[in-house]
Amino acid sequence: MKNILKKTKGKLKKQTIRNRYFVLLLSMSVLPLFLLGFISFQIAKNTIIQNQLKTTQDHLRTSSEVADLLLKNIVNMERLIAWNKDMAQDLKESDVQETDKHGDIFKENTPKQLRNMLSSYLIDTQDIDSVCIFNRDFRSFCYGNSGSMGDFDKNKVYSSISGSDWYKKTLQSNGKPLFFGNNVLNSHSLDTFSSVKLLKDPSNLIKPETIGILVVNIKTSLYTKAFNNDQNSYLVIDSSGSEPVTVYNASSKKLPLVQQSKNLNSLINQFERKHYLISQYTNQTTGWTFLQLVPEKALVSQSNQIGIVTSLISALMALIALFLSFYLSGTLTQPFLQLKAMAMEWKKGVGVWAPGKKLPHDEIAVIGSTFKQISEENKDLNQRLIRSRLKEKEAELSALQAQIKPHFLYNTLDLMYWKAIMHDNHDLANMSIALSETFKLSLNNGNELISVSKELEHIQHYMTIQNMRYSHRFNYLFSVEQELMDKNILKLLLQPLVENAIYHGLEPKLGEGTVKLYGKIRDGFIIFTVEDNGIGMEDLSTTESGYGLKNVRERLKLYYGPSSELEVFSEMNKGTKILIKFKEEAGMMANVESSYI
Repeated sequence: MKNILKKTKGKLKKQTIRNRYFVLLLSMSVLPLFLLGFISFQIAKNTIIQNQLKTTQDHLRTSSEVADLLLKNIVNMERLIAWNKDMAQDLKESDVQETDKHGDIFKENTPKQLRNMLSSYLIDTQDIDSVCIFNRDFRSFCYGNSGSMGDFDKNKVYSSISGSDWYKKTLQSNGKPLFFGNNVLNSHSLDTFSSVKLLKDPSNLIKPETIGILVVNIKTSLYTKAFNNDQNSYLVIDSSGSEPVTVYNASSKKLPLVQQSKNLNSLINQFERKHYLISQYTNQTTGWTFLQLVPEKALVSQSNQIGIVTSLISALMALIALFLSFYLSGTLTQPFLQLKAMAMEWKKGVGVWAPGKKLPHDEIAVIGSTFKQISEENKDLNQRLIRSRLKEKEAELSALQAQIKPHFLYNTLDLMYWKAIMHDNHDLANMSIALSETFKLSLNNGNELISVSKELEHIQHYMTIQNMRYSHRFNYLFSVEQELMDKNILKLLLQPLVENAIYHGLEPKLGEGTVKLYGKIRDGFIIFTVEDNGIGMEDLSTTESGYGLKNVRERLKLYYGPSSELEVFSEMNKGTKILIKFKEEAGMMANVESSYI
């Protein structure tokens, strides 16, 4: 891709400016048109799909609610049977009643009682295929379609039921109706599924005992009513077991064959790979999943029509853009050609337009007049440059002369020191040395940075001079981590803080005073604290107007950046504390940037 761009760029450089404009305008018009058409097609396609999915989702929710009503009718029937005391009494008596080979353990009126119960309570049995009741010995009585009951019949013992998975789940349900995606009594009955409920003695509500189980086989045609006889691709899937079971398939012939799936997601993925849009909804009563499958081709065909119309419109607009790009490229390049002719004339020394030529009334005219003005001012600029260089030489000479003055000052202070030694005046000698060293450290050979150890030495000399002035009234203590001693900081960063403590905190105070300086490194920040036990301040806003602190704050922000801080804490008659905090790396970065300026 990079090689193609390089080749294209190289070819464009060799073209005239008109051809470049033509390619630029063409790229800015035609490509966005095709991009707009593609985006419009995708938006239309996605909108159709989203609308279809929303519609099918609403339909599935409605179908699920209808199915809930039909299934709750069956659940209510199961509850009526479970709560019937006569039926419960027959089940309990059947457990203890002895019978011969051909005898009945259920009473003769039990089936009649079941039929009367279903009819007397006006229970809708259209969707019920058969009903089987088992006592605790797994003897059964069944009523309804024998085709959905398999081999189960009255009085026989079906102890194999106790080992089935559906029976174990029924025991765990503790009386709650369970729905299974297949017929638990007859696996060959594909058009029915079962609801199973554990029967308990209704006469003992405190601690009811299990007296049997109720199996209701339900016709899958119930879901035909729920889906309102819609012939679209609807599925009802029971995914509660080890493998998903298809309970109901509204259009088995329309759907493609899929492999047996381990879970519901795997089944859905198979349909999606076969280009089906899938909506799903979970039924509240059974917990089963309702699916509706819609082929993508049926939806994409509508968006394809939109795509064709969009493509035709884009192609027409592209032709118009092609013509306009060719015309506008010529119009835009004409002023540049005139400017080129003007520059060639100026190069020859003419400096005016040829007869008959007029300046265009646009930005090109401004460029032309500016170019002419620049050429006229060029001589003046050259003369100014010469004068500027002369002044620069004069400034360098003045700087060299200025360097002589500190040496004269050092020599004078050194002479004062030896004169004081000769006259045995050690105080004057110490003051001369302290003052000389103070000047040397302040100038620092013209460098803006100074090591922490030298800054502390500067403060020590300053305190020596002040104690001579004020009869040793001031005590100076410092505690700085050894790691800080060799680090470079901005010079005159700490000394003004000590000076501020002397003049504004300790000098107005009666008696002795103490200045303490602390230095440490914490979390990448260098932190210095200067404390005094002077008179303190009531209004901290006065520190903003003072020259010393204001100068330190400005230099701190300028050199170490916005992350640096200077804070003042003070309390009347107790003292003042000044804290400065900055990152060493910020100062180093500022130093690097200043070297480039």
